[in-house]
Amino acid sequence: MRILSHNENISLILSIGLLLIAARLFGEFFRKFKMPLVVGELIAGVVLGPSLLGTFYPKFSSLVFTSNLNASLALNGITNISIVMLLFVAGMELNLSLIRQQGKAAFSTSTFGLVVPLLMGYFSAYYFYEWYGRNSADKLVFALFMGTSMAISALPVIARTLIDLNLFRTKIGSIIITAAMFNDLIGWILFSMIMGMLKGSANHSVVLTLLYTISYAILMLTIGRFLINKSLPWAEKNFSWPGGFLSLSLGLAFLGAAFTEYIGLHAIFGAFIMGIAIGDSVHVTEKTKDIVNQFVTNIFAPLFFVSIGFKVNFIDHFDLSITLVVLLVAIVGKISGAFLGARLGGLSNKESLAIGFGMNARGAMEIILATLALQANLIGEELFVAIVIMAVLTSIMAGPMMNWLVKTKSNLDNNL
Repeated sequence: MRILSHNENISLILSIGLLLIAARLFGEFFRKFKMPLVVGELIAGVVLGPSLLGTFYPKFSSLVFTSNLNASLALNGITNISIVMLLFVAGMELNLSLIRQQGKAAFSTSTFGLVVPLLMGYFSAYYFYEWYGRNSADKLVFALFMGTSMAISALPVIARTLIDLNLFRTKIGSIIITAAMFNDLIGWILFSMIMGMLKGSANHSVVLTLLYTISYAILMLTIGRFLINKSLPWAEKNFSWPGGFLSLSLGLAFLGAAFTEYIGLHAIFGAFIMGIAIGDSVHVTEKTKDIVNQFVTNIFAPLFFVSIGFKVNFIDHFDLSITLVVLLVAIVGKISGAFLGARLGGLSNKESLAIGFGMNARGAMEIILATLALQANLIGEELFVAIVIMAVLTSIMAGPMMNWLVKTKSNLDNNL
């Protein structure tokens, strides 16, 4: 069995230590300016990666991060595992009962907030393919990806923003959370199908990919969810808790990920659906969920987001025209769709616009989407950089715009 050499072990351990410390330092710095931690983690990657450190101090950068190819490969494996765990945690955040309970406003916001940006992304990519630079030659799959990437939201960023603004348990907050949950669920199903089409073009058809996707989701959210719910009390009684839950839940997440990877879907889909099935159990408390969340988001998530900065040179591959196109399609599509849905649901213009900006936050989920697409050679470096920039900017603008719109509405109501 091939093992890492002494120098490769040093390189791997040194890289992980530096990346974790840099992620925390940059994350806390940007959090002081009311920005999500992920913004600082991404900036840390850009600083340590080929964009800055690799450009100005190439020898030092090569010595620490890239000279040992086996160590770099091991680090890449760790970041791939991080993606699986991140999607598992995102799945645990979904509340199926909340989606079912919300009324007309949440349903229309969810539907239009998904369909409008999806169609804008798809048609702009299919009929104006050249706008997005050099990407996959398969125009249909590329257009489907752009539609999905424009439609998806970032539930963790949205939830954190609503909590910071004291809007989480308000009517607006409930509608945004429900709509974001629905968008994420459908969005990741669509993306898993797209990745399955890429992987299995020679093995199975689009119809078979769709059948695999839907079958796995239905099976896990019915029989699988039932079995997990029945097994957890026994596990809690016989295993140390909540440590036992951490081991079992992540173990099931990896098994689900391995299964979907085996049948031609992406591993992230298996982990995501497994997260929903486990997180929806009545035996899993918010405190227990938080332990898993803290473990993943403070250790593995920073490693993944810092590693984004090592994927490409953000300075060399920055294209202003592509970035502006992505920003325009993403922002107009999501805000207009969510706004229209909220208005049809009976909300005022101010409330609907606040919901639109809340739904517009893309954050970590968009970046994961782009990273997987880049690894699959579905998109080029220029579009990858543009999507990451869009994800960061939409996450940054969500809080201030929602705060301003809600305050403006409150002032108007008080004056009437």
